[in-house]
Amino acid sequence: MPANRSTVLRRTFAAVAALPLLTLAACGYGSDSENEDTAKVAAGAEKIDGLDTVKIGYFGNLTHATALVGRQQGLFQKELGATKAEYATFNAGPSEIEALNSGSIDIGWIGPSPAINGYSKSDGKSLRIIGGSASGGVKLVVNPKKIKSLKDVKGKKIATPQLGNTQDVAFLNWIAEQGWKVDAESGKGDVSVIRTDNKITPDAYKSGSIDGAWVPEPTASKLVAEGGKVLLDESDLWPDKKFVITNIIVSQKFLKAHPKVVEAVLTGAVKTNKWIGANPDEAKKAANARLKEDSGKELPADVLDPAWKSIQITNDPLAATLDTEAAHAVKAGLLEAPDLKGIYDLTLLNKVLKAEGESTVDDAGLGVK
Repeated sequence: MPANRSTVLRRTFAAVAALPLLTLAACGYGSDSENEDTAKVAAGAEKIDGLDTVKIGYFGNLTHATALVGRQQGLFQKELGATKAEYATFNAGPSEIEALNSGSIDIGWIGPSPAINGYSKSDGKSLRIIGGSASGGVKLVVNPKKIKSLKDVKGKKIATPQLGNTQDVAFLNWIAEQGWKVDAESGKGDVSVIRTDNKITPDAYKSGSIDGAWVPEPTASKLVAEGGKVLLDESDLWPDKKFVITNIIVSQKFLKAHPKVVEAVLTGAVKTNKWIGANPDEAKKAANARLKEDSGKELPADVLDPAWKSIQITNDPLAATLDTEAAHAVKAGLLEAPDLKGIYDLTLLNKVLKAEGESTVDDAGLGVK
């Protein structure tokens, strides 16, 4: 690739990262922001380190189930005592990173691409990944009348959520592995990659303007409900069928100033994940109830049930897969090779996991120096 061409693509990726669009992560549904919580502070509870509030961000998306369920069930507030949990919901990875950088939120659930980009753009000074949250939940769904096998994808119009987002990068990498050529920036080539807001992808599918989509849940299950067929589950492309789709990040400034508060939130996350595992049906209902409160809409059963089954809730950030996802973005020409050393700090998470009798997790050599 010519140097000037590569520079254009990298600038495009950076420009996308700065726009409050839908999103460099598992693109979601929900309001742009709101800061109310229904969980009550227990009588007699004390503030942690005297801190009044901790501001938590997440997407209104099933791949952020830990945040949805933990908030809905009051499990974060229980661990925080009288330090009030305030929440903000986002539709876009870039806007959540901007909120973290400005101090509008302290901790957030977010996808791998915005975490990588936010860390890289700040020269490693803005954030740390402090925990995992979810794996999987991404599928290639197609019109079965037009596409009957993987080889039939060639020459078709396939949607991804946004240029340079996690699913876009994964699809471009898969295309390259088939030996096909696509210009990453324009999406033109042996496959037409159509960048489409997840909110309108089902309508685009119904209208016939796209032949399929490489998308996260619940968009994938929305397409299936419209007659689409799952041609490929991205999990099948990864070792052990696991890859990071959602992580927990924190402002480095907040982590340094309030480690006990961060530890409390991580304790809430680990306990939430344990509760989800023990109560899958009740957890699914709690997540859907939170989606309804956040966005005014709940998911119908024919979308909610298959979407929920395809997502694996995990404490493990699956650090090695994040490194691979970054390499895919570099290969596509959408990102300069980043130095990800120090993007993880799993010290507090592993402390919590030990206390809860859970297995500790690894940072794949990308932990703090």
